[in-house]
Amino acid sequence: MSDRLPKAVWALGLVSLFMDLSSELVHSLLPVYMTTVLGASMLAVGLVEGTAEATASIVKLFSGALSDRLGRRKPLVVFGYGLAALSKPLFPLAGSVWLVLGARFADRIGKGIRGAPRDALIADVTPQERRGAAYGLRQALDTVGAVLGPLAAIALMLALASDIRTVLWVAVVPAVISVAILVIYVREPEGVVARGEKLSFAAAGQLGHRYWTVVALGGALTLARFSEAFLVLRAQDLGLALALIPLVLIVMNVVYTAVAYPAGLAADVGRRRALLVWGLAALIAADLLIAFSASLPALFAAVLLWGVHMGLTQGLLSKLVADAAPHDLRGTAFGVFHLVSGVALFAASLLAGALWSAFGSAATFLAGALFAAVALAGLTTISARGE
Repeated sequence: MSDRLPKAVWALGLVSLFMDLSSELVHSLLPVYMTTVLGASMLAVGLVEGTAEATASIVKLFSGALSDRLGRRKPLVVFGYGLAALSKPLFPLAGSVWLVLGARFADRIGKGIRGAPRDALIADVTPQERRGAAYGLRQALDTVGAVLGPLAAIALMLALASDIRTVLWVAVVPAVISVAILVIYVREPEGVVARGEKLSFAAAGQLGHRYWTVVALGGALTLARFSEAFLVLRAQDLGLALALIPLVLIVMNVVYTAVAYPAGLAADVGRRRALLVWGLAALIAADLLIAFSASLPALFAAVLLWGVHMGLTQGLLSKLVADAAPHDLRGTAFGVFHLVSGVALFAASLLAGALWSAFGSAATFLAGALFAAVALAGLTTISARGE
């Protein structure tokens, strides 16, 4: 077995890197932009974040099924990344929370269109025994962009005297680079994707018990982990300087990057159950640390643990979906998975915003710890396959 991953996986990883650099440059400042510049409430932040992510997940369902029917993934992936790039100028142009919601909506529609076909394409070009590494690599490169974006935000905020609108304009450049790499360097394999006869929800019935177990697990994990926007807002609440707010996402994503690829390799050799257990344990510890401590050092320790959780679980879930789904229904399988996860994220983010508004930040993170503990308890009742 060759240890080399296909060139298309590396290219898609670089596409993710540049788009995430663009997106995280925006997102690392967006919660503060909404609350301080546009005067939004915590509940409004939760509504914007939850609606945006849920929208992306609903679109993934249809784009994944469409890619199965067409027998092609790349055109949908290009369209999705292109729409996300076109949405970037809307953020600095926004004059109200509703326009920010519209920009986030367009950006996440793009994410929804590209997500399931891209994940299915990775499975199409990668041997099954290397998929953990492939998804881990793409996630790691994606997260490198998620580190560089907030770093760029800090540098630009310091250079431009915290002029957030001007900083947000810079995000357009890496988004354009991302689309160019995708168009030029990613090639679809010939004869890999089977053509479906039609788009049909009945296809979900062909996915099997193993697949639906993975979907349920992914939904439970997402319900336990609301939007990272609330980590950013907690840092602001504790007095972190406005120009340094992106450090929260930098710390989280550095750890995420360091953990994702080794976790993918571990998944390939049968360590799936251990990765899930330790991932949930890290999330519980992070939530409790934030809930019971009101200091910036404790917050950053929790952010580090949050990054460990993401690195251990996100690539693994993609591998589990790819392995459980028939090859001619991979797009549909990823679409359904992302739909369930998106609905869970919408509910979690809306609840997080409501709890914060009504009872304070501690209630938000205690609720997250409770959901994660329930997910961990449920996981212990499921026998791991192949371990």
